[in-house]
Amino acid sequence: MRFLVFVIANALALGAAVWLFEGITLPAPDDTTLAVELLVVGVIFGVVNAVVRPVVRLLSLPLIVLTLGLFWFVVNAAMLLLTSAISGAVGLDFRVDGFGTALLGSIVISLVSLLVNAVLPDPERRR
Repeated sequence: MRFLVFVIANALALGAAVWLFEGITLPAPDDTTLAVELLVVGVIFGVVNAVVRPVVRLLSLPLIVLTLGLFWFVVNAAMLLLTSAISGAVGLDFRVDGFGTALLGSIVISLVSLLVNAVLPDPERRR
């Protein structure tokens, strides 16, 4: 159940970033295809965040402390760019054009994920 909530939160957050920024694109012929592709990109984003992000966080810990946490956004932007590269390699047309767009997109994705996780709480955490 937790995985499903996590994938839906990622897909909604990525969808918000696609909708808000011209530099983040996921072209699809219809809404159903767009929803399925957003879910797949959400899974890729989740895997990137689960596997690569902890290592990058550990290595960038001095910069995170030095910038009082603002470097988190740079790490999130890098994860978004990596998701774009992996999605392109898999055959999806999810693209992020540049680091500045990735930085703004990572801020939006963080906020939307926070809101979606607040609205869709994980029942396993209540125990």
